[in-house]
Amino acid sequence: MAISAGRSSSRCVRRRPPEVSKRSSDVGAGRSMRYRVGIDLGTSNTVVAYAAPGSDEIQLLSITQLVAPGAVAGRPMLPSLRYHPAKGGLAAGDTALPWAAPDLAGVEQAVVGALARDLGAQVPGRVVSSAKSWLSHGAVDRLAPILPWGAGDDVAKVSPLAASASYLAHVRAAWLQHFPQAPLEAQEIVLTVPASFDEGARALTVEAARLAGLHTLRLLEEPQAACYDWLFRKRASLAAELQHTRLLLVCDVGGGTTDLTLIQVESGADMPQLTRIGVGDHLMLGGDNMDLALAHLLEPWLSAAGQRLTAARFSQLVQQCRNAKEQLLADGAPAQVTVTLLGAGARLIGGARSAELTRDEVERLVADGFFPLVGADEQPRRRRAGIVEFGLPYPADAAITRHLAAFLGRHASASRAALGESAPAAEALPVPDTVLLNGGVFRSPRLASRIVEMLAQWRGTSPQVLANDAEVAVARGAVAYSLVRDGLAPAIGGGSARSYFLVLDDRQGADAGGARGICVLPRGTEEDREIHLSEHRFALRLGQPVRFHLVASSAGLAHQPGDVVSLSGEDFVRLPPIATVVGKSGEGSGRGDVTVELISTITEVGSLQMHCVSTDEPDRRWLLEFQLRGADTEADTAADPQAGLPPRFAEAVACIDRVFGSAPSGGGSGGASSAGAVTPVRQLRGELEMLLGKRETWDMALARALFDALWARAKRRRRSAQHERVWLNLAGFCLRPGYGAPLDDWRIEQLWPLFEQGLQYVNERQNWSEWWTLWRRAAAGLAEPAQLVLLEVLANQLEALVSASRRNQNQNPAFAAYDDMVRLAASLERVPLEHKVEVGRWLLERLAQPAEKAQGWWALGRVGARAPLYASPHTAVPAEVAAEWLGAVLALDWKKVEPAAFAAAQLARFTCDRARDLSLTVREEVGRRLVQINAPESWIQQVRELVALDEADRRRAFGESLPAGLTLIER
Repeated sequence: MAISAGRSSSRCVRRRPPEVSKRSSDVGAGRSMRYRVGIDLGTSNTVVAYAAPGSDEIQLLSITQLVAPGAVAGRPMLPSLRYHPAKGGLAAGDTALPWAAPDLAGVEQAVVGALARDLGAQVPGRVVSSAKSWLSHGAVDRLAPILPWGAGDDVAKVSPLAASASYLAHVRAAWLQHFPQAPLEAQEIVLTVPASFDEGARALTVEAARLAGLHTLRLLEEPQAACYDWLFRKRASLAAELQHTRLLLVCDVGGGTTDLTLIQVESGADMPQLTRIGVGDHLMLGGDNMDLALAHLLEPWLSAAGQRLTAARFSQLVQQCRNAKEQLLADGAPAQVTVTLLGAGARLIGGARSAELTRDEVERLVADGFFPLVGADEQPRRRRAGIVEFGLPYPADAAITRHLAAFLGRHASASRAALGESAPAAEALPVPDTVLLNGGVFRSPRLASRIVEMLAQWRGTSPQVLANDAEVAVARGAVAYSLVRDGLAPAIGGGSARSYFLVLDDRQGADAGGARGICVLPRGTEEDREIHLSEHRFALRLGQPVRFHLVASSAGLAHQPGDVVSLSGEDFVRLPPIATVVGKSGEGSGRGDVTVELISTITEVGSLQMHCVSTDEPDRRWLLEFQLRGADTEADTAADPQAGLPPRFAEAVACIDRVFGSAPSGGGSGGASSAGAVTPVRQLRGELEMLLGKRETWDMALARALFDALWARAKRRRRSAQHERVWLNLAGFCLRPGYGAPLDDWRIEQLWPLFEQGLQYVNERQNWSEWWTLWRRAAAGLAEPAQLVLLEVLANQLEALVSASRRNQNQNPAFAAYDDMVRLAASLERVPLEHKVEVGRWLLERLAQPAEKAQGWWALGRVGARAPLYASPHTAVPAEVAAEWLGAVLALDWKKVEPAAFAAAQLARFTCDRARDLSLTVREEVGRRLVQINAPESWIQQVRELVALDEADRRRAFGESLPAGLTLIER
């Protein structure tokens, strides 16, 4: 896209899209006839509050649920848990509810709520927990049936999305029991989410509600909801209550996340004015982590000497610890609670072990481990890898107080302005004068006082503490927010917590020494308000890839739409690029270009939308949506327009065009080519390296730009066998590993139809090798269906090759690519587990043949790796299968078969996820063997501790180097 030099004016227009208007225009009498409903879909508990039509009294819904087998009762909270019983484990009447409805996730006799909590503490491996945390975990397939994590094949599994939807479906049915004439879906619903949820997690939350039959709702951030509850309860005396408050900190420590929000408070004519000025980053740190810490504390007492509990039994222990923690932190708590871990099988009772947890012990562990007293300048500690338990990646530092100090430091400028601090105090950390604590953990006075003590130590004086009911405030506040919209109490302003900037790639900025950006949506923009950036125009090519680079800032001064600013002065955070193919080629005039302006909006569910609007036909709009980058990649240089391309890139494209262009030099387009026509093809790779440097040094941006040039000329790859061979080699190299750069999804989508077309020159041995290598290099970008197609074709061809006679093998050109086919089969990480296990066992059978190459051991290690390189962790083969394969590897002499040692390191690699890890005894044996052969230290570390792969091991695991700019983040 190109930005024109023209400049006019920008304007801010209140205009809702039609679908939003339909939902949000129901005010006045229409709204007064409906219940106002707030739903706190929590990690640990789901709470529902409501106000009857025409009333401002907020009440809690007593949620009907199973509290014992066959016993139903109402409770103010629905534990956000599912229990999946074994067949025949519960009688038919044990799971009967007052309503007749099948489980939304399709699990027979599934139990939701209080009984699920109790059963999960008794029976290992059958409880689904922390579904909300999984919704925000971008490194896994959140639509795949992966929960309960680490459960055996005999346990039914559901996706994080389906689990979340099932809790909402239960709420919907329970509501109808109380209000049969007022279905929940017809009421005004506000559903809360963590303030730190990104667009992907918010969208999945909305989808979960839709699956539960709740199609119309608004999202509200949980810290704001907790604040709204307090504001609404104190609305009659609000001016007096907040007369000494200038900056309010909402510290919300829930079951799965810690949410931090700053709200500026200013005196108003009648009521104080509140404006949100800061929101923390996503922090997967909360009650779940505390339960895990308690479980780790008790594990040595409840397990056999020196043994770790299995994933299923550890899950059972975590549920026991959660129950004990909730008892010990409640009002009037006992001095101690007994935690009993039942035996297994025939030793269910006789094998039981018990340990005591005391109230002081729990409070001390939580206080010192999660709320330590630290200096205001301390930052979160970073280790080589974070903690992984049950597949969830928790922060490396569990100290919430250190994360709080870092959060206040990032928002220091806005905080100082809110507090009215003078310049001499600029070096000190600005600390809020008032705090609102939310979340079940703060039921403990000791833990609540620890946060207050910490803030007082940083500030010099104690902050004012706003009291609330930490467990139900979010649900109540969601209702209060709905009532506040009718003017019954002051609203929290601030709109968007961040300002968004479109990064410019312009010489003026480069000459000034830094990148510049245009403000496309200023901080404080209210939801559904369109910001029309009419002062800059863009040339948009329809039907072709376009990319917008955005940065965000939640600190610094407020900006106006259209402001051009330097991006080096504030705390700017680069966002995943907006990368897409807009419209269809030929829609625009001429070559498909249309002149457009940008319109940006924060939607009612809290996500940023941008539209390109034709300047000639304003009714023509094209929506730009975020390409949500997974947590496993960072496309640093690819996302940075300032990185640019080498000065001689245009010459490199000209070289490609001489070989694959419409008028190649020195030859025709048929299969038979003269020597003069073939020579440029042979020389192409060398010429590109002369112009751009060695291929291994090409970064992501350059590699993808070269692929785009090759793809534009893909039809001419069939001119000769040499053309086809070189095109396949270069295209695969430039697209590896198939993901990590903006528009890679689009590139893979364009490339995949080539597989059905197949090779043109099927009698060329080297072409077969390049063909399979191309698909191995692109495999990580292929979805499961495409990978299954590849595996099916590979399986048929490999079986035909190995069963053919030696003479037929030598005559078959495809056999020359046997090794490449094996490497590709091992690289297909997204195929179902049963297929991966089949591939591994086939490899073991082949490796038993004397003629089989040692490279097969690398392939076995790749198939059975404990940590997949690009796929969701749930695609790792079961630990018992990996242990079986490892036995064959251990039988080898690793000094003679070097690939076997690396395979052993991958099969025994420590992930800290006991569902995937092999036993400590096995890992110690592998570590000892690696030391004996003087293996690289990184291999030894991988089986002994949680570490990320270094560059050399990443290259070895992938089978080649990765382009610069792609960094794998270990799960």
